[in-house]
Amino acid sequence: MKKLEQFRMLGLSENTLHALEKKGFEEPTPIQQKTIPLLLKGEVDIIGQAQTGTGKTAAFGLPILEGIQEKSKTVQALILVPTRELAIQVSEELNSLKGEKNLQIMPIYGGQSMEEQLRRLRKGIDVVVGTPGRILDHLRRKSLRLGNISYLVLDEADEMLNMGFIDDVEEIIKNTSAQKRMLLFSATMPEKIVHIAEKYMKNYEMVGVKKRAAYHKPDGSDLF
Repeated sequence: MKKLEQFRMLGLSENTLHALEKKGFEEPTPIQQKTIPLLLKGEVDIIGQAQTGTGKTAAFGLPILEGIQEKSKTVQALILVPTRELAIQVSEELNSLKGEKNLQIMPIYGGQSMEEQLRRLRKGIDVVVGTPGRILDHLRRKSLRLGNISYLVLDEADEMLNMGFIDDVEEIIKNTSAQKRMLLFSATMPEKIVHIAEKYMKNYEMVGVKKRAAYHKPDGSDLF
């Protein structure tokens, strides 16, 4: 566990450290070093300029997993992503990071069985990782309620803009709790993304990784 000392110094719990050890993580990436303490300790919203491969899923995921309650039977965090592939990846990564904590994490995206999604949502999900179109479908059906969420993450926000989802994203934001923490991660910061941040985020801090770095897990696969 000594090799995880830098993660411990960020304020993460022993449960999380055990999960990181199992995954073979040794030290935090720059975006994790900057984001994790802000999320664990502060009340600010966060804008992170970081690309895929910098470890950003763990950067926002670890503090969120620590901050939400077990067995709440209500959605506590929503992570919006541009594609079904990313929804699956992020969901799998969060499941591997939760350790012994009893949390239900679910990807929701178009092309997946609506009946299966409805069934699982009725049973109670803590963290939803979804694409904007399908999340809106559930909001309109009232099968997904976001009025009590503690965290909203816009992941790869510039890609959601490029794919034409920005109006859907704004509609989803309007259905969320006013008390939530909001996090926006984007490789670039086009004007419309900055507008979203200014309009919907309260007191926020910016963190960033200037250059893309090749951070890999010990098995050689990319960190998300």
